[in-house]
Amino acid sequence: MKELRFLDELVQRYPVLEPVKGDILKAYEIMRDCYEKGGKLMIAGNGGSCSDSEHIVGELMKGFVKRRPVSAELAQALKAADPQMGEKLAENLQGGLPAIALTGHGALTTAFSNDVNGDMVFAQQLYGYAKKGDVFLGITTSGNSKNVLYAATAAKALGVTVIGLTGRDGGRIKEFSDVSIIVPVQETFKIQELHLPVYHALCLMLEDHFYES
Repeated sequence: MKELRFLDELVQRYPVLEPVKGDILKAYEIMRDCYEKGGKLMIAGNGGSCSDSEHIVGELMKGFVKRRPVSAELAQALKAADPQMGEKLAENLQGGLPAIALTGHGALTTAFSNDVNGDMVFAQQLYGYAKKGDVFLGITTSGNSKNVLYAATAAKALGVTVIGLTGRDGGRIKEFSDVSIIVPVQETFKIQELHLPVYHALCLMLEDHFYES
């Protein structure tokens, strides 16, 4: 698979990740298979991991290092819908891999936190969004963030594959994860520093697999 060059480059640049190379590959294969079957990725985390969740969506839902132009068929349909605006859309829209950060829905999350239970906000969103065969990526540096664990529990019940992205000893999310990428460092900021190149590599591999240009 040509996209694996990004994984090889990752461990060359960050040798500390060599022990988890196989887990990163498995996570990639899970995401790839999900997208090939028409599924979507849902992501959640707190603090810096919240920002990482949004960052991942930004890389998947538009061009990352490739242009991802629309198909000729869609370009024609856009122009048929409106010649002027359709032409502009055909020139500018980019292919997207469906991804939702569960961290950015202010009205929903504050309402559920106020009316029900703030620890279960991500789980509530999964219950509303998820279909069997989707993937949930839970990002937690400790592996023990309660709201992420509730979401992982709901995901398993809903037939959603769980990927944990964590550090230290992996925490409790290992119990719920089909694969857990545990970056082998202890301090929170160092874990976060390694999470970014890991998910960049995953996004690069997915883009390379699904898009020619």
